[in-house]
Amino acid sequence: MNKVIRIGTRDSQLALWQAHTVEKQLESLGYKTQLVPVKATGDLKLDTPLYELGITGIFTKTLDVAMLNNSIDIAVHSMKDVPTALPKGIVQAAVLKRANTLDIIATKKAINYAKPCTIATGSLRRKAQWLHKFPHHTLVDLRGNVNTRLQKLKDNPWDGAIFAKAGLERIDVLPEGYTSLDWMTPAPAQGAMVVVALEKDLFCLEATQKLNDTPSQICTQIERDFLRTLEGGCTAPIGALAKISGDKIQFKGCLFSLDGSKKIEIERTVSIHSIAQAGEDIAKELLGAGGAILMKEIKINMNS
Repeated sequence: MNKVIRIGTRDSQLALWQAHTVEKQLESLGYKTQLVPVKATGDLKLDTPLYELGITGIFTKTLDVAMLNNSIDIAVHSMKDVPTALPKGIVQAAVLKRANTLDIIATKKAINYAKPCTIATGSLRRKAQWLHKFPHHTLVDLRGNVNTRLQKLKDNPWDGAIFAKAGLERIDVLPEGYTSLDWMTPAPAQGAMVVVALEKDLFCLEATQKLNDTPSQICTQIERDFLRTLEGGCTAPIGALAKISGDKIQFKGCLFSLDGSKKIEIERTVSIHSIAQAGEDIAKELLGAGGAILMKEIKINMNS
């Protein structure tokens, strides 16, 4: 265990919390670690274009490049932000025990949802589901890290903003004024943290595999397979949640039009022994039930 495992991290409070969590778990197992702050992608030398390496994730590409440049050994991500196709040479090493999967709405005062409201979110999935339930509301874009988005809610005359509860809980910034959106289907792998490493780095793969939580890995695999099969390279309003119950997995997935007016939902129970194809099979079933037509509409609308 002489090798020091370099954990790449961005400098947001949540990213640092995630990196420190993995750092503590690895060190408790006897491994030596080092946190490595990583600069923006543009500051890193890379001879091969990103698209040739399959690097696409807006939240993960900086750390992907650093890993391929051998500046870091592993990276920790909010799993819902990770593209379903990892870059060439990078593999999933571990899924940590999953936290809360719920979305919440943070508000400054009590809201009468029957009246016109302005709600902030940067997520197509949240926007579509909100408009499906509240078509008379106005949705505005909200970007930035958790702290930035909370501050924007304070600074703007919005009625509320939607967040993943897990992220707010992890860094202890869950506001008093919030409501759990238990009717909203979460993003695939929401609430889960994933560790990625180089495929050829057997030392780091063996070390980080010890952090893997099998139930979390199983459920997120099904959800991400469902997402990958539906998307076909296109970002869309897709929700998915798998839960283990005995030797069965309860799965719920949904696809919405961008404006929330159309919704296709599917619920299935599958054996825990048939997870390899479950997510893909359920997605294909949804595509056959009108999902393929809706995905074409989404691609046309996003490109127009």
